[in-house]
Amino acid sequence: MFSACMRDCYDTCAIISEFKNGKLTVKGNPKHPITRGFLCPKGALLPKWFHSPERLKTPLIRKGKRGENNFAEVSWEEAIKLVAKKLKETIEKFGSESILVYRYAGDRGVVNYNFPLRLFHYLNARTIESGICDRAGQEALKDVYGTAVGLDPEEIPNHKLIVYWGINAFWTNLHGFMLAKRNNVEIWTVDVIRTETAKRSSKFFQIKPDTDVLFALGIAKVMIENGWYDKEFVKENVYGFEEFKNYIKTLSLDYISKETGIEVEKIFEFAQEFWEKRGIIHIGYGFQRSLAGGEGVRAVSLLPALVGHKFGFIYDMVTIDKSYAEGKFLRTEPENPLPQMELAEAIESGEIKFLYIYNSNPLASYPNQNRLRRALENADIFVVTHDIFMTDTALYSDVVLPANTFFERFDIVDSYYHRYVLLNEPVAKGPGKSNSEVTRLLAKELGINNPYIYENDEEVVKKVLEINGISFEELKEKGFVKVPQKERVWPTPSGKIEFYSQRAVKRGLSPFPTYKKFRGKYPLRLLSPTYRMTITSQYHNTYGIIDEKIYMNPKDAQERKIKDGDKVIVFNEYGRVITRAKITEDVPRGVVVMYKAFWPSLLGWNVNFLTTDKKVEEYGKASAFHSTWVDVTLYSEPEEG
Repeated sequence: MFSACMRDCYDTCAIISEFKNGKLTVKGNPKHPITRGFLCPKGALLPKWFHSPERLKTPLIRKGKRGENNFAEVSWEEAIKLVAKKLKETIEKFGSESILVYRYAGDRGVVNYNFPLRLFHYLNARTIESGICDRAGQEALKDVYGTAVGLDPEEIPNHKLIVYWGINAFWTNLHGFMLAKRNNVEIWTVDVIRTETAKRSSKFFQIKPDTDVLFALGIAKVMIENGWYDKEFVKENVYGFEEFKNYIKTLSLDYISKETGIEVEKIFEFAQEFWEKRGIIHIGYGFQRSLAGGEGVRAVSLLPALVGHKFGFIYDMVTIDKSYAEGKFLRTEPENPLPQMELAEAIESGEIKFLYIYNSNPLASYPNQNRLRRALENADIFVVTHDIFMTDTALYSDVVLPANTFFERFDIVDSYYHRYVLLNEPVAKGPGKSNSEVTRLLAKELGINNPYIYENDEEVVKKVLEINGISFEELKEKGFVKVPQKERVWPTPSGKIEFYSQRAVKRGLSPFPTYKKFRGKYPLRLLSPTYRMTITSQYHNTYGIIDEKIYMNPKDAQERKIKDGDKVIVFNEYGRVITRAKITEDVPRGVVVMYKAFWPSLLGWNVNFLTTDKKVEEYGKASAFHSTWVDVTLYSEPEEG
């Protein structure tokens, strides 16, 4: 049967699944042009996840305090009646806008991700605006190109050089990385950390945090002043080039070198070879999750245009219109989405009285966990979570509804990396119900008669495909279909690539990318990237492969009398955690690294007990996880008595 990995991952793998003698087996679909018949280490273990004995099997109602895991088992009928009753009461007492549906991309199926919103749009409830992942980069690219949709990765083999800028692709975009390797495309990496991708690259430029903007502007300065750019392309297709040229004249390469940590000779080396090889850049999500991230992405995105590429970056891919599945047309009141980074604030203020959560585990993935947990503990709020497992979020809920997996339902999924739509067929049956099933049950209990809320999954899929001009029969036959890309233009005010950004000016920003220094209260910059064997909080409980250590530079450790393997306390204004130190030259001085979003209920904490919940206001209220500062001290055992 055709399956598709629904995880929040670039690759969106095509899978061939079989359920035989009570066991699920999976393998990569060898016919898919991007994922090529092999699965990443996480995907290969999907049967372990599916067969986990920890899967929720029956609905639960909280009996004790939030977080205590004190629940009573109830029937589906009783659970749905209670949730519907609370929805009605909340609307009557506080109005529809006091209801918030919180979801993210824990499951990216078109139906499973979007369909529940039909009910909440019908109720005129609030939705969450998804600014926690890649918002700053999205806004930055719109400032320059009018869109964050870049290069089709199937074009990678036609190029000589790809630069992975702020992305550990060997862990998070393995199929893209192997596509470049297989086709002998030269690979460079720009990053703060010497990642596994950096170790497998022919060149590695290790920059200091927040200096991406300066490094990129320095490269642009050298390229332009030495004539290493496509003059004809720039003349025809770039807006504000002369103004930008004058702007970068004011920048000192010695200053750029000092701030970035990259020697002037290396800046020249990057500039000349990038020009000669007409490089493309995969812009990562990590470095834009910071106070300096939007400006950094703006600057980096200019470089491919200098060598003559219309869209020479990889960041996002919008393949199909999925709006029908969501059903905003069911609203009778204007939508007022809540910025995702304001969740704790909205709970504290009392404006949210009913919280419905699916496809997400914010009690592991959200920053400043202590604040969010206190808000939920103290608020007059009713929380419902629909999930496969008893997550930390479920532990803080009033009602927990068991979900099923993508191996148990019909759906389709697209990718934010490649241009393929994949079919997902049910291959097995397990406990739990899909998001769309629960939506219909709630609608029925609420007495809603609107037919759009009762469409079955296949009907929704067929309609979405029809709207996008995709043959359902072809998809059923092949398991995936490539959506052709139309002739592309730059939807900017000038209709060109804007080195002088009119959109940025309109938002009160400089027309050119600018460098600002940011400092915290503590001496060490904490970065919290994705771990190889998890996708945010997913798989920690089932795969059991985590790395909870804090990675430190030897000199920072020596100053604190910390040795490899020592137990340490990591602390800042948001909280403190106790872990073990790993001393390594892969991390530069002044920086520490802890991998993100393991389950606090299993580990006792995670890095988000330390991360900041500050917002990048000028870039869509984006997250700033990586603008977190901490200190580390050697742990001493408390004295007895």
